[in-house]
This record gives sequence, C-alpha cells and structure tokens, in this order.
Amino acid sequence: MAAPPERSETVPEAGTAAGTATPGVFAPGRRMLTSGLVLIVTLVAFESLAVSTVMPLVEDDLGDLWLYGWVFSAFFLGNLVGIVVAGTAADRMRPAVPFAAGLVVFSAGLVVGGAAPSMLVLVAGRALQGLGAGAMPAVSYVCIGRGYAPEQRPTMFALISSAWVVPSVVGPALAGFVGTTVGWRWVFLGLLPLCGAIGLVALLGVRSIPAPHEASGESNLGRALLVAAGAALVLAGLGAGAPVPAVLLVVAGAAVGVGALRRLLPVGTLAARRGLPATVLARGVLTFAFFAGDAYVPFALTTVKGLAPAVAGLALTAATLTWTAASWLQARRIERWGPAALVAVGLGSVAAGSLAMLCVLVPSVPAAVGIACWAVAGFGIGLAYSPLSVVTLAEAPPGQEGRATSSLQLSDMLGTALGTGVGGVLVAFGAAATGSDTPGLVAVYSVGAAVAVLGVLLARRVPRRLAVR
Repeated sequence: MAAPPERSETVPEAGTAAGTATPGVFAPGRRMLTSGLVLIVTLVAFESLAVSTVMPLVEDDLGDLWLYGWVFSAFFLGNLVGIVVAGTAADRMRPAVPFAAGLVVFSAGLVVGGAAPSMLVLVAGRALQGLGAGAMPAVSYVCIGRGYAPEQRPTMFALISSAWVVPSVVGPALAGFVGTTVGWRWVFLGLLPLCGAIGLVALLGVRSIPAPHEASGESNLGRALLVAAGAALVLAGLGAGAPVPAVLLVVAGAAVGVGALRRLLPVGTLAARRGLPATVLARGVLTFAFFAGDAYVPFALTTVKGLAPAVAGLALTAATLTWTAASWLQARRIERWGPAALVAVGLGSVAAGSLAMLCVLVPSVPAAVGIACWAVAGFGIGLAYSPLSVVTLAEAPPGQEGRATSSLQLSDMLGTALGTGVGGVLVAFGAAATGSDTPGLVAVYSVGAAVAVLGVLLARRVPRRLAVR
C-alpha cells in the first residue's frame, strides 16, 4: 500500500469549519471519553506497579520461586494476545464491545490472583490480567483515532503519559502498606471496586465511538497465540542457565513466532520500509533501548553505588516525571518540528542517558548523578514515544485504526520484553564470568545506547510531517 502524501497542515475535524478552533479534549462532547481513557490507563498502571511491589510477599507465602519471573511473563504474554485481538476487533464492531470484554477479563484476573492458592494459579490469573490490560489500551488508541481531530491526538497521548505519574509516586508505597498490614491478596482484590467505577466511566465514553463504516480485517487470534508462544520460548531461553537449552529455546521461539509476527505487522516493517512500517519498527527499537537499562537502574544504584532501595527508586520516579514533561512538549511542538525530528532527538537522549550511566559505574562518580542521568533517558522516551502513536493514526487507512495501532503496541511490548530479557542475560553472564555486577551493567548500558543510536538512523524513515488521509 502506497504511503499517503505528506502535508504539514492539519485537516479540520468532521463537522468543524475550516479556520474554526477545534473544541478541547475536555469539551462537553468528549469529556466522558477523555476522562475514561485517562482513568483506565491509571488503573492499569496502579495494578502493574502494585504487583511488582508485593511480589516478594507473595513468594514468601506461596513459594515456588522458579515461577516468580513467570508472574510477569504471563502478564506480558496475555498482553500480546489482548492487544492484537481487541485492536482488530475494533475494526469490525463498535469499540465498546472489545473494551467491555477486556474489562471483564481483567477483573476476573484480579479475582483469580487475589484468591490464588498457589503460584501456578497466580500465573494463570496474571495471564488473564494481561489479556484484559492489553485489550483496553488497544481499544483506547482506536477511540483516539476516531474520536478526536488530528491536532488533538498529541494532547491525548500526553494525557495518557501523565496518567502514570500518580501511580508511580503513590502506587508502590500504598501497595507495600496494604501488603504488609492486611495482606498481599488485597492488593488484587482491593482494585476490584476501583475497576468497576473506572470501567463504568470509561464505557460510557467509549460507547460514543461508532463502528467503522466498513468492517475490515480478521480476528488474528491464531497468529496472536503463535506470537505469544514464540515469545514465551524466547523468554524461557533468555532465562535458561545452560547455553545449549538457551539457544535451542530461542531458535524454536523465533521459528514459531516470527512468521505470525510478520503477518500482524505492516508489510515491510522488519525491512524498515519508509512510513508506517518504519514507525512501527521504531517503537520497538525505542522501548528495547530504554527498558533494557531502565530495569537495572535501581539494581545498579544499590549494588554498585550502595544506595538504599527507596533512594535508588528515585531514578525511576525522575524518569517518569521527565517522560511526562517531554510528552507535553511534543504535543506543543509536533506540528512545528515534525515527528521524525522528535523521534530522532528522543532516541538520541536515550542514548545519552545510557552512556551517562556508564560514568555512574565509576567508583569516584557520586551515586546521585545516576538519578539525573536516567532522567535524561526518561525525557528522551517521552519525546519520541507519543509522536510514533500520532503518526500511526495519521498513516492508518480509515477503518483500520485497530490493526495499525495494535501493530504499534505489539512492537512496543516485544521491544520491552526483549530489552529486559537481553539485559538480564548480560547481567547474569557478567556476574558469572567475573564475580562482579559491574561488567554486566556496562554491557547493558552499552547495548542500550547502541540500539538507541540505530534508532536515530531509523528515525529518518519516519514521516517528517503528519499526513492526514
């Protein structure tokens, strides 16, 4: 499919006369939808951060340490399936239908997790949570594409980024308090009333978004399951201790998942074809580069620099705040600077933050410098992340917003999982080979910086101006 012609000006929203200011995202006709989309991201953020906080308590209670990592992997794998199935379903029906299904599945996962008698049952509950948590944001992207004028979309993505701020500041402390006072199960079960209230508000807004004029696409459930199975094998391989099983699992995972993945992504994505394919690929490169290092920032500051965990966590908080600030900056500047420039500068900032973390590993450098370094990387991903979403909606054919945005989020999730997985392998290998954590961390931030630099080059294939079909 040929890319549409590029143009720098925006087209007035349907029903809005040229030259007339477009109502804001909180105008009466959109207030419920905007509030619901922001709140649903807040809910998913609280759940994600809360579970990470109480997992040590869960392991103390349920045991089965070997399943500890799969509590997170199951959520990720469920996410993959939910993103693809709900995103493509929204191209065939009213988005409210897959959104409601995702909300119900997410709630069921909370019940299973809170009542889990064993770690294996908790893993199953987390898979359900991931399935629902993938469906709701996937539908939210479709709602942004169909419910807002092109010039409003950068603001909506900035608002969605902002929805992570309160959970990142309050969530871990609140979850820790609940887990240590009334028990870790109430971290899951206590979210149910919040899920019901937020879900109702969101559904009231999402139901205003119509079905596409012409239904398109297919369910893609089979391909989504193959990609999830392939990803599971790759993650198992990355976590395997012995080299031979690790290689066999990774190769098997690639054989199972790559073919299905190619069918789910826009044609030419893996070849970085200019336009939408390169945009989707750039999202995966961006998340790989950032989250490969992000997962090990507290580890570096505690094990190498000796900071207390609570202080080391300030680096993640700083990155969250700069991510949000950069998201609002791109919303104001995307028309003037263009998405390609924002993506290139953002990836360059991620590379700079990763390289700066190498300096933090030097004994004479103060540990507090690490907080500032990772704030630079957070600013970079905030500057590049939302423009890729805006471009995807602008490039998507009418009625196929779900397929396009599910491809973007699929790339996003795979980049995150592979980045953290590769980072774990490098840290573990470095510690086993040298008896020190530092060499592995040097490798992690070097790889993150190198991938980010490749992303800067890839950004040249992202559209320089927003195209409106």
